[in-house]
Amino acid sequence: MDGEFFSKIFSPWDELAAALVLQVKSFSRRRTMTEKEFTAAAEQHLDMVYRIALNCLRNPADAEDAAQTAMLRLWRSGQAFPDDNQLRHWLVRVTVNACKDALRSPWRRRMVPLDDCREPVFNTPEHQNLYAEVMALPAKYRLPLYLYYYEGYTAAEVGELLGLRPSTVRTRLARAREKLKAQLREE
Repeated sequence: MDGEFFSKIFSPWDELAAALVLQVKSFSRRRTMTEKEFTAAAEQHLDMVYRIALNCLRNPADAEDAAQTAMLRLWRSGQAFPDDNQLRHWLVRVTVNACKDALRSPWRRRMVPLDDCREPVFNTPEHQNLYAEVMALPAKYRLPLYLYYYEGYTAAEVGELLGLRPSTVRTRLARAREKLKAQLREE
């Protein structure tokens, strides 16, 4: 009777322990990224990571720091990705998180923004005006708009990257477009 009682109590723990052992074994069998693969990934995705960080932080120096942080996290993770889409997804998520960390930093709150920050060069004044209007949007509209239109992610993917539901992303995109229309009509 006592053996039956203890087996009922401890069997779930035994199953949990067995599951954890399997996870550890599969984790140790996971292929790690080589230095050559890391270099190729960094060269291929650094521009995208920087653009996302610049869009979030609006400061080139902070964007460079966030991009470096994302690449450092990729190196430290050592994780090899089966395909490029998974790597891009992981990098976008890590970059957004690095930007959130930077925005929460007490150093950022004490800084005075520089007026002479680098801005992209555009061929036409219309593109320059549109860029200025997009950058004037609040971050909750600006980042989904950037990921959707400039990086080519779907609303569902943007939602997954930002931790939002796809319907919320679609709503924010629609509101961002309305705000842009209103701002451009005023000019």
